[in-house]
Amino acid sequence: MSPPSWPRLARLGLLTLCTWTCVVVQGCGPGPNYGVRPKGRRVTPMAYKQFVPNFSENNLGASGRSEGKITRNSERFNELVCNYNPDVIFKDEENTKADRFMTKRCKDCLNVLAIAVMNQWPGVRLRVTEAWDEDGHHPPNSLHYEGRAVDITTSDRDASKYGLLAQLAVEAGFDWVHYESKSHVHCSVKADHSVTVEKGGCFPGRAQVHVVGGGRIAMSSLRPGDRVPALSESGRVVPSRVLLFLHRDSESRVRFLVLHTEHGQRLSLTPSHLLFLAPSGAPHPSQFRAQFASRAKQGHYVLVQGDEGGLRPSRIVSISAEEGKGVYAPLTEHGTLFVEGVLASSYAALEEHALAHRAFWPLRFLLSVTQPLQGKRIEGGHSAKEGQGLSENRATHGNLQGLNVTGGNGAFVSARRRRTWPVPSTQGSAEASCEDRERDRGPKVHWYARLLHALGRILLDPERFHP
Repeated sequence: MSPPSWPRLARLGLLTLCTWTCVVVQGCGPGPNYGVRPKGRRVTPMAYKQFVPNFSENNLGASGRSEGKITRNSERFNELVCNYNPDVIFKDEENTKADRFMTKRCKDCLNVLAIAVMNQWPGVRLRVTEAWDEDGHHPPNSLHYEGRAVDITTSDRDASKYGLLAQLAVEAGFDWVHYESKSHVHCSVKADHSVTVEKGGCFPGRAQVHVVGGGRIAMSSLRPGDRVPALSESGRVVPSRVLLFLHRDSESRVRFLVLHTEHGQRLSLTPSHLLFLAPSGAPHPSQFRAQFASRAKQGHYVLVQGDEGGLRPSRIVSISAEEGKGVYAPLTEHGTLFVEGVLASSYAALEEHALAHRAFWPLRFLLSVTQPLQGKRIEGGHSAKEGQGLSENRATHGNLQGLNVTGGNGAFVSARRRRTWPVPSTQGSAEASCEDRERDRGPKVHWYARLLHALGRILLDPERFHP
């Protein structure tokens, strides 16, 4: 069999494994006609004219303020995505497909609601009467002009269902829901950039990593195939190959936590990313556990690289916040890496590092087999042979023996909800179609990470996820 066939067969095998996993857990995925239909539960309908949360739509605690109209000729038009969910009926009275355009967050919430509607009323589907508005039919500052709002009904247009429909919309994740009319329910969401990296965890593009044999480079320049220092299960610093990016988006602007250590390290990362922390005092290696970065406090300890390539604890002296551009979450063979000299996990969103590392084993195994056969790096268009010299260099082993990295807590990278897309370099035009836009876009969050997050939300205690 020729080498190019291996990656395709391996991916097919991985998909088959995931499918059988779903069957074994009794088909507990969301959606109609999938496994056993969940038992009905009592949902309290919203009252007519009620809105949730109980303050104005443009309040920061709801969907937030308007950021200006989006037209087909504006650069921000590239931020909108098309929704082709067959379980949703789009009225599209203008026959321009405008009602299919919306932000990614709005699309995700709408798709979740579509499933809830079919489960609540078998044979009934969700209907969208208005989404993105390009014709000025709404009041100034309406979120419809930004693709952040939808007006919805049920396909049977039974007004007696709309109170319950509104409550289902709240549970589907919409940031503001208003049962504003006898003819429809209004729902809206926050701007995509105001939501922390799909509830996942990442590093900014400017964060520095050390490539074995190649010196320090920015995270945005890191490529699959590069080898970076990581911590093995035996507690030694070893070279670990970057397999892929679980999340890679050069355009998103996100607020990061910034941790400053006593030895001069300055690490920026999202609050839900996993970081190895120990409580105040003189920490023993066994006390370090992978925890959400948001749990870090002044006086806690992190693990940093020593002068001789080993490990040493370093106290956090201050914590601040900043906004940065670009989000990157590299997955390494060992599930850990040093960023700005500080040890971090490759995972996020769920405080179970060991569980995440085991769950990603099929993907890591697949890539360990297929990546060397491809003759080029998975992303970025660089030849893998360019980085082969990096693997020739042996990393200095750390002197902190017996540190059980996988014994702590850790997490899945999040995708809830959200498959994101890279922003095309050209602006949208009046002739732009949904088909063209979908063809030009590619996922920024890896599909396997999205799958694991979806399964985790079904099978695990919600309290274990980052809020």
